[in-house]
Amino acid sequence: MIISNNKTNFNKNLEYNFGGGDITSDAGIILIKEFDEKIGFSNKIKEIFKISSDTSKRKHTNSDLVIQRIYQNILGYSTDDSCDNLRDEPLLTKVLDKDFLASQPTMSRLKDRLTEENIIQCELINKILQEKIYEIDKPEHMVLDLDSTNLSTYGKQEDSEYNYHYKARGYHPLMMFNGLNGDLLKVELRKGSCYTSNGVVKFVEDYLKMQSKEYVGVQKLIRGDSGFAVPELYELAEENDMFFCIRLKANAKLYKKVEWLSNEILEESKDENEYICRFDEFYYKADSWKKERKVVVKIEKIPNENALKYMFITTNMDMLAKDIVSVYCNRGKMENFIKECKNGFGFNKMSNRSFIANANKLQQLMLAYNLVNWFKRLCFSSKNKKMQIGTIRTKLFKIGARIVKSSRKSVIKMSSSYPYVNEFLLIMNKIECLQV
Repeated sequence: MIISNNKTNFNKNLEYNFGGGDITSDAGIILIKEFDEKIGFSNKIKEIFKISSDTSKRKHTNSDLVIQRIYQNILGYSTDDSCDNLRDEPLLTKVLDKDFLASQPTMSRLKDRLTEENIIQCELINKILQEKIYEIDKPEHMVLDLDSTNLSTYGKQEDSEYNYHYKARGYHPLMMFNGLNGDLLKVELRKGSCYTSNGVVKFVEDYLKMQSKEYVGVQKLIRGDSGFAVPELYELAEENDMFFCIRLKANAKLYKKVEWLSNEILEESKDENEYICRFDEFYYKADSWKKERKVVVKIEKIPNENALKYMFITTNMDMLAKDIVSVYCNRGKMENFIKECKNGFGFNKMSNRSFIANANKLQQLMLAYNLVNWFKRLCFSSKNKKMQIGTIRTKLFKIGARIVKSSRKSVIKMSSSYPYVNEFLLIMNKIECLQV
């Protein structure tokens, strides 16, 4: 290593060099490692993640590579190229119990060994760990928020196709979050041209089949926009004693049902700047439905607009129409969850040529996202639980520290003037107090 010893131009008495010894810029990662050990995160990956066709002995096992990728992603190093820069990082090597980290070629070769079986393994890991978290903090309700998004591609990736809704090439994954706490319950990579609801019934059904007895008695609600307005999804919810709240695409029959209310609003409106909002409910049977279902409607007269604005929602919830609309509109939080996945955890960087490799990468990113989300929910103070990963990295992970080694131990010496020391110590204490 070349040790420079140079003076700055703005102050000739100020010198700089790179001879400070074992210094890390990511000392806060020990918080994640402590939480990881508490809930058995890495141990569960080592137990379940296997590649059956791979019998060779390596310095870095396949599960080791997955764990390294997750930790790098949490710290903001989302590309395989980062591996070479972090190869001898003094703290991350200790956290991952390695003499040195895997290089970029080693990490990239993992992609060629991944199969559909590994996707199932990651889903199982996520399910088991999620149940362990819910044993600590069992919810009374779960909101299964369905949505899809566009993940951009940058070359000739397999099954990357043009999506007319997003007006872009890429993949079109199906995602399901718990709308109450942001947990990513399930994600599935799909071809770019897939319609929003393609495969959604099996997607939800497979998730319900994987749930254990821990979820008995937890009331569930399925929520989705008009892209998920398929009768088989309503039937699945009804068969499993679940609520559903799904928007419908407006059509002539629905407009006819509320024609009287539309006329009443138009008659009432005397000022073009006036805002009017009305709610109603009725029973309706589409041609593809086996029976009538409840539909609620919200009709708005927007100032300076001639046309009325309609929102139709089908549901089996026994609530006032106004309250059902409010429940549905709360799904807007999901947009923030998706943005966090893309901007904070690199979900939008599906750069592998193979579809299977990209699908596996998406599952591993889900584990990274959920590990941080569980960490926030169980270990942060109430005022900090809504912090996004960018803020968490800045305040808690990106801490400069010197690692001092002796014959028996190593000490991470962080700055005496670290501004968030109280939050750091509070989190560490909460991790120690968790009853797992």
